[in-house]
Amino acid sequence: MRKIFVLVAAASALVAAACNTVAGVGEDTQAAGEAIEDTARNP
Repeated sequence: MRKIFVLVAAASALVAAACNTVAGVGEDTQAAGEAIEDTARNP
């Protein structure tokens, strides 16, 4: 039972870390897109 709890806790930690990473990439991509739009509007 303890092994299962440890495995579930480790899997949860990995999933949480992956979500944070994906969210960070999304924010970076959005910021880059906005910078491109600003440059296109103000050459």
